Amino acid sequence: MDRAPGLSVRLRLTLSYAGFLMLAGALLLAAVWVYLLRDVPKLTVGPGGELTRSGLARNFAPAAAAVLVFLLVFGLLGGWILADRLLAPLTRITDATRMAAKGSLSHRIELEGRKDEFRELADSFDAMLGRLEAHVTEQRRFAANASHELRTPLAITQSLLDVARSDPNRDSGELDERLRAVNARAIDLTEALLLLSHAGQRSFTREHVDLSLIAEEAAETLLPLAEKHGVTIETSGDITPAVGSPALLLQMTTNLLHNAIVHNLPEHGTVQLSTAIGPESVMLTVENTGDKLAPQLVSTLTEPFQRGAGRMRGDHAGVGLGLAIVRDLAELYGGSISFDDSRLGGLQARISLPAA
Repeated sequence: MDRAPGLSVRLRLTLSYAGFLMLAGALLLAAVWVYLLRDVPKLTVGPGGELTRSGLARNFAPAAAAVLVFLLVFGLLGGWILADRLLAPLTRITDATRMAAKGSLSHRIELEGRKDEFRELADSFDAMLGRLEAHVTEQRRFAANASHELRTPLAITQSLLDVARSDPNRDSGELDERLRAVNARAIDLTEALLLLSHAGQRSFTREHVDLSLIAEEAAETLLPLAEKHGVTIETSGDITPAVGSPALLLQMTTNLLHNAIVHNLPEHGTVQLSTAIGPESVMLTVENTGDKLAPQLVSTLTEPFQRGAGRMRGDHAGVGLGLAIVRDLAELYGGSISFDDSRLGGLQARISLPAA
């Protein structure tokens, strides 16, 4: 936005300070003059001599003018120095803003001194830069991982087609089956990426829902998968009122339950799905049997494309976005997700959402 050039804030503060000082001095001199005219009609200045009002005025005017000139010079000089000291923090904030506009998000103002308006502004700006830097870093990592993940099925598809072209006598049924599997994986990944992008827009509707009914629906949906892997699903919990989109809360619960099924014992595993009401929030808890995870691995489970190496079933490798979607959907409605060791031996995942 083009703007016409104007006076700097430092110069305006200087002129304002000097003008206020001149006005205060003029009022003070006026008060003195009124006092002299009213209460001192004659002023003796020497033996046998008198000074009348007209003579007093002639002597008072030059002195008043000299005082006003002194106040003007003092006000301009003092105002310039004071404005420079007062605006020094603003200069640092402006420099940091320009650096951020050029793409340098690692710079921080770190304004010293006690808390005041400028320091609150600087601290808020530093906090904003920190969040922005973390967000940009996450987005770059996400874009790089997404590009890598999308490239994998495309490369596999290209390889299969090249093999089929070089060997016309190859069984087309096997090729068709593998291409369908690769294509289905690419579709799952694309849909997951779209869901994550929509979650970041914070544009979903909210309505009153019963989280326990959503948990039961998710368990029924994934029952065939659980039976295929020999996993038993146990649900519990009374009516659990919450606020959110039923479709998205179902997606969140399904992803979490799916993760608990495929990250389980090779056979005779168990998943416990429960809901509960707290003082100010509602909880959805999923626990499963299996091996305990290292804390370093647990801390990365909600990052995109983190699959927990060595724990996945070969036929359900997933796209590595299930728990990332769960985290984003929970945060979308003002909630959070946490992980802990399960009393069943595996992992306990708990989602906390604001109560209705």
